[in-house]
Amino acid sequence: MSGTLTTDRLVLRMPEEADWPFYRAYRLGARSTLPVEMRNDAVAREHFDGFAAHWAWRGFGRFIMVDRATGEPIGHVGPFEPEGHPEREITWTLWSAAHEGKGYAFEGARAARDHVFRDLGWTTAVSYIVPDNARSQRLAERLGAVLDRQAASPYAPPGLVYRHVAGGASHG
Repeated sequence: MSGTLTTDRLVLRMPEEADWPFYRAYRLGARSTLPVEMRNDAVAREHFDGFAAHWAWRGFGRFIMVDRATGEPIGHVGPFEPEGHPEREITWTLWSAAHEGKGYAFEGARAARDHVFRDLGWTTAVSYIVPDNARSQRLAERLGAVLDRQAASPYAPPGLVYRHVAGGASHG
């Protein structure tokens, strides 16, 4: 399985140790989804190492999004299937607010969505989104995903579940 995808402005690749300082800054900062008491080097490192472990165990995983113009890692995106989750997921996260509003998340997520349907043979996937994250909800909808109120969420409290279907349209 290839660990690299490219788009007009991004390289999506497997995680590398050089990504750690960028990921660490995200995980310890205000953008992190972790509770404040869990924002420490040990937890951040465990999560970062989980990227590589997922690739090793599943043969696929979330990609690091790298800005082709600067070479800077700016986020992660892609297929995620952790033990205990009810369904396979397509995720996206920009590590810095400086990269928001430029279409990077959409560009990366669209490439990742196309990859899971084309290369991995998935026919459906979900994206779990917290209710107050309107930007991610709009992104899911631009990707052609629809809110699935019947789908189970692995999180407490449960968030919104957006369903992606192979062959679905993307707007953008």
